[in-house]
Order: sequence, then C-alpha cells, then structure tokens
Amino acid sequence: MADHSEVAYTTADGNDYKEHEQTYLLFLAMVKWGIIIVVAILILMAYFLV
Repeated sequence: MADHSEVAYTTADGNDYKEHEQTYLLFLAMVKWGIIIVVAILILMAYFLV
C-alpha cells in the first residue's frame, strides 16, 4: 500500500497563506453584508407589503 504519512498541501510549493487569509476574510465580509441586505429587504417587504 502507498505510504500516506505526509500531507501534500502543507508541503506543496507556492502556497500563499497571506492571500488565502485575505480571500477568506473578504468572503466572510461578503457573507455578512449579504445577510444584512437580505434581512433589510425582508423588513422593508414586511413593512410595505402587509
């Protein structure tokens, strides 16, 4: 059987952890603002359409 004791991702060349973290933080910010906008739309719909 093959020896799988070494994780390839952590030892691969070219991993840019700083860019990875910035992309993840941007993703979290977009999710946060997306939820806020959807909630605001739902509140406005409940106010104007009821």
